[in-house]
Amino acid sequence: MKRRFGLNWFELVIGILLVIFGIYTLIHPGRSLDWIVILYGMFALMMGILDIVIYIRAERFIGFGPVVSLISGIFSTMAGVMLLIHPNAGKWVMVLLLPIWFIAHCVSRLSRLHLIRIVQGRFYYYFTMTVNIIGIILGCLMIVWPSILLFSIGFIIGTYLILLGVDNIAAAFYEA
Repeated sequence: MKRRFGLNWFELVIGILLVIFGIYTLIHPGRSLDWIVILYGMFALMMGILDIVIYIRAERFIGFGPVVSLISGIFSTMAGVMLLIHPNAGKWVMVLLLPIWFIAHCVSRLSRLHLIRIVQGRFYYYFTMTVNIIGIILGCLMIVWPSILLFSIGFIIGTYLILLGVDNIAAAFYEA
């Protein structure tokens, strides 16, 4: 495949917002709990729609799409809608919902890793692979030890959001 350069504005905006929210979460971990539910709902909804769009684009251009992206997109969209409609319930469910979303989104990104290596090069391939493996590990740790999420929500989520935002910003310049 030929390497394509351009700018994907949707991916860029999501990346910038993720970095900003990650920095805010690191600076104000206590106050961020209320906003985490609402912002995660918005991000999960946007990223779910993006995963579904990626599935549709891949289906149209190569004849088949990464089904994991479609499934992850559906789950992310459902999680986002639930968090936006019921934010108070989202605070209580967040201990289980966030790790599942971390894992689902990372698996979705890893499922299209082979295309990233062909189209976007080795550096972005290894960066994406590393960030998403870290996300899966953090998601699994949060499921096994939910107290990790409660006591270190600012550090874990803030750091991961910054990494995910940088990943999305880098992807914005390659996925046109």
